[in-house]
Amino acid sequence: MRDKNKKTIFGKLILSFFMFEALLWGSFGGVVIDRTTSKPVANATINDSQISVKSDDNGTFAIQSSEDKVFVKAYGYRPYTLSKDTNSTSVALEPITVKALYLSFWRASNNSPRLKEILEIIDSTEINAIVVDVKSEYGSTSYKTSFKKANGYGAHKDRTNRDIEQFMKLMKSKNIYTIARIVTFKDELQASNNPEYAIKKADGTLWRNHDEMAWVDPFDKRAHEYTVAIAEDAARVGFDEINFDYIRFPAKDGLSFSKESTLENRVEAISQFLKLAQNRLRKYGVFISVDTYGNICWEDHDMGIGQMIKPLSKYADYIAPMLYPSGFAKGSFGLENPSEHPHAVIYRSLKNIEDQIEPKRLRPWLQSFKDYAHRKIEYNYFEINEQIRAAADINTSGWMLWSPSSKYELSYFRAKERDVLTLDSMREHSEYID
Repeated sequence: MRDKNKKTIFGKLILSFFMFEALLWGSFGGVVIDRTTSKPVANATINDSQISVKSDDNGTFAIQSSEDKVFVKAYGYRPYTLSKDTNSTSVALEPITVKALYLSFWRASNNSPRLKEILEIIDSTEINAIVVDVKSEYGSTSYKTSFKKANGYGAHKDRTNRDIEQFMKLMKSKNIYTIARIVTFKDELQASNNPEYAIKKADGTLWRNHDEMAWVDPFDKRAHEYTVAIAEDAARVGFDEINFDYIRFPAKDGLSFSKESTLENRVEAISQFLKLAQNRLRKYGVFISVDTYGNICWEDHDMGIGQMIKPLSKYADYIAPMLYPSGFAKGSFGLENPSEHPHAVIYRSLKNIEDQIEPKRLRPWLQSFKDYAHRKIEYNYFEINEQIRAAADINTSGWMLWSPSSKYELSYFRAKERDVLTLDSMREHSEYID
């Protein structure tokens, strides 16, 4: 008992020391705790626009800043803003396992019937987050950003949300975790208006992929600046997280870039983009996530697209592999039809990269659409819940569910905590058991 009291006293002395120094500096200091358990949160990031520090094993921190507010972030928690007006000795972070539904560009309107359906699901089930298209594959923005260059190209002309402030206010009122999906290098508008740094064919003409979309060169800093400017605007209006999709080189041989397309150069280009994004977004306190090919979980190279787990994790908070079972070839994982084994695909893929990144920094994309590659089976309650179960078994930070049409059934999700599938219910689907 005496030893325990000594440890308590010692901990208080440490906290008092940090607080005293913080007061001397006229800055910020305190202890970061879990709001639910009151336990300290170690290794939380506390930053302003220039300086960044980490909380220690006791959750304590001190940061010398001349700015009016700092931001506190930790994996598995909602972001937190600490202002000088409300500076407290205790920063209580709200834990969250993100369970998100994707809302497409064309359904991002405040008056969209599909948005209404998703909000009804959020109101009554475990779903607590939404992924919203902010910049599409074409390069259009779902609302009119403050980025004049993109607006000059007409990026806002087809916008589906005419009042982003109203949208964000509604999301905040429901405590919905908001993720802005921003397509990065696939960008018809930007590329066609800037052919000098668009990806080209070997003959020097503009290249477009199978859906007639041009891409910008991931090596070019102008392409980096353009997308980060849009990401900044999404952070400014209040999104909790910026999700970069198509943050890669095209999976196509024979294309012409401004640099030699080697593995080292490709990985470095993606890292440089994320480094810029991290530096520019830090003043907003948002998380950064990146979408990857699902096969990245199984490769020790970049597959020719510039994506590798460790380099990506250096600058991104969360990695979001697209682990759609239908996206894996027959025979993957020793399974004739991977789409019939949704738990195995998700679980084994995430398990395979545990030595590269801690599970709480993983948030996979899951499949909520018909199997298009193998047996053409519908993905309904069982298939979706098996994927969710796999993500939970690995202790990820959550998951994001992809439906191209943004159509989801209320019956797929549990009201509070998830149901644990019983042995009897599993036997009903014995052909799926791994």
